[in-house]
Parts: sequence; C-alpha cells; structure tokens
Amino acid sequence: MASIELNRVSKTYPGGVRAVKEATLAFRDGEFIVLVGPSGCGKSTLLRMIAGLEGISGGTVSIGGRVVNDLPPKDRDVAMVFQNYALYPHMTVRRNMSFGLLRRRRHGGPVAWLARSQARREELAQIDRTVEETAATLGITALLDRLPRALSGGQRQRVALGRALVRDPAVFLFDEPLSNLDARLRIEMRAEIREMHRRTKATMVYVTHDQEEAMTLADRMVVMRDGVVQQAGTPAECYGRPANRFVAGFVGMPVMNFVDATAAAGGLVAPSLGTGTVLALPPGRWPTIPAGPATLGVRPDRVRVSAQPAPGALQAEVRAIEALGDRMDVVLSVGSARMVARVENDARLREGERAWAGIDLADAHLFEAGGDGDACRRIADRDD
Repeated sequence: MASIELNRVSKTYPGGVRAVKEATLAFRDGEFIVLVGPSGCGKSTLLRMIAGLEGISGGTVSIGGRVVNDLPPKDRDVAMVFQNYALYPHMTVRRNMSFGLLRRRRHGGPVAWLARSQARREELAQIDRTVEETAATLGITALLDRLPRALSGGQRQRVALGRALVRDPAVFLFDEPLSNLDARLRIEMRAEIREMHRRTKATMVYVTHDQEEAMTLADRMVVMRDGVVQQAGTPAECYGRPANRFVAGFVGMPVMNFVDATAAAGGLVAPSLGTGTVLALPPGRWPTIPAGPATLGVRPDRVRVSAQPAPGALQAEVRAIEALGDRMDVVLSVGSARMVARVENDARLREGERAWAGIDLADAHLFEAGGDGDACRRIADRDD
C-alpha cells in the first residue's frame, strides 16, 4: 500500500504544448481516486507520469514517500490496466496472468536452473495457486487455458484485471479500462472494480471521461480541464459545491442549466427567461453576492414542469421529450433560454405544446460573470 503525492507536476511536449500544468495533489494510502475530464484534458498524461510511462517536465512524483521521477516503471511497484487490455495474443489466460510474476522471479538466473531448483519449483506452484485463486475471484477459471482471441471484451478485461491483481502492487492504475465495453457490462465491471478495491484496500488511480463512472467509483475525484486541476473532492462535494462553472457543467447528468442574469436588491433579473422576469432569491442564501452580472445554475431535477399554470412558474414551450422509463427529460424553451428538466412521467406534456416551468432556487447555484465563463467561480453561500 502507498500514498501518492504530486508536487507541481507538469508536462510540456515539443512545440510548447502543455498537457499538464503544475498539478499538486495528495492521494492517501488506500484511496480510490478518479481523474475525470473531457478528452485532451491531461488526465491520462498525469496517470502515465505516475506510472513512469511518460517523462516529467517539472515537479515531483512520490509514491510511498519516495520520489520516483527517475525510476523506471518496473521499479515503482505499480500495476496498470489499459483501455485496450494489452494482453499477449499468443499466450493463454494463465500465462498472461502469470507472466509478470514469472519474469520477476526468473530475473538473474537461467531457466534450466529454475526448473531444477526445489525452491523455485515451489515458487512456481505458488504462482499457479495465486493465478487460480485470482481467476476464481474474477469468475474466469474456465478461461485459463484459452487464448485472448477466444474471449469477449468483458472476459479480456477481467483477465487484464487479474494480471494486475496477482502482482499485489502498492498502486493500481487504470486508464479508461471500461470504455470499450457496452453499457450493461460497464456497470457490472464497475461493481467488480469497486469490490476489488474493498477487498485489497490498495491505492487506486482511475482515469475516465465518464463523469457517472467517476461518481460511482471514487472516494475522491479530480476534475481536470486543459491540463489544470479544477477541483479535487468527494463526488458529493463536486456535485453539490462545484468550484466553478466548468465543474458544475461537467459533473451531473443531464448537465446543469445556466441562465445569464443580473443580481440586484435580493433578486435576479433574467430577461432571457422572458421580458421583465425577476427571480426572488431565498433570504440570506448568498450573503456576499455582488450586484451586477452573474450566472444562475440549476440542476435539471430542480426544474418543475407542469402542463397547467402554477404559482411562480414561467411560461415555456416543450421542444423535446426523452422518455427514460419512470422519468423523462423535457427540453424547454423558456423565453430565449433553453432548459432541461428531469421529471416524473407526465402524459399531459407533449412536444410543441405550452408548459410552465418552476425553478427551485433553494438548491440553485450562482457563478461570477467573466470572460472565460467556464472558469468563473461559484459564489459562496451560507452553507460554505
């Protein structure tokens, strides 16, 4: 087991392209950390620098209190599970899983001597027992004598997990390991990885672009954008107290609704929701809100939709409805603004017809206005 510390870690590629910009993070021993963000945000580069597969342009990486900047991957005591599984196609599942252990034990001695030595034979027997125990845990015992080409995608991913598990490393690193699987299998494999973490209590760092995957797996998640860490916190913190507009819009599905407005005298003037629209703010919710431009953020499940007029509701038009079984996502035009509401099924709502939208400001968010909207910070409220 090991903690991981990143101190102002940067990566700059030839031509001056900065993939990671002075990331400073500390991962506790036994934590499940998820690095999440859109494609190209630097999350995989950061993971590969921890693994030693990518050189570091600046800063330090420490594993278990030891700076590993100059150590090759094999000396960092980490195991990595890749997106494409990276299995040896000519080896059986058993050989794929045992290869790393065999290679480590054979280092420095001829194979012939290894076979003759009683101690080495016992080591080989122990390796085989470890492989079989791990295979049983992952439900792939029946696959041990098959080649990778005879396996499904989910089976190959289990083999890749098993190959990492048998090594019993200090740190597990996962680079988008489930992105090639279908939706149902991804959910099953997420549960298996979480169970693996519970059982091993190992430090795990997991990269994904899927924020739902991040929220279901992580003890803490690190949200990245353009090589910069935007926020590090529990899934509940990143969802309920997003540091800025980018995090608010990235974490949560459907994405948060944003409305441009102007704060003045306890209310929000929001002409985009309709001429003369003023939203009354809950008393004392934002004690330090400055007068002037601001952005209102509202989660889709905090927008109420009715086919009939309701007190305080705004007139809207239903542009589209996406049925989700017991719920549905309703796309609305409210004035010139577009909003999405997640509500219970309501057969009275129909596309192209009028509706009324109510906004629950008790759970809304306010963000500062500025040039780079995504970087605009969340305005603190009384619960911060």
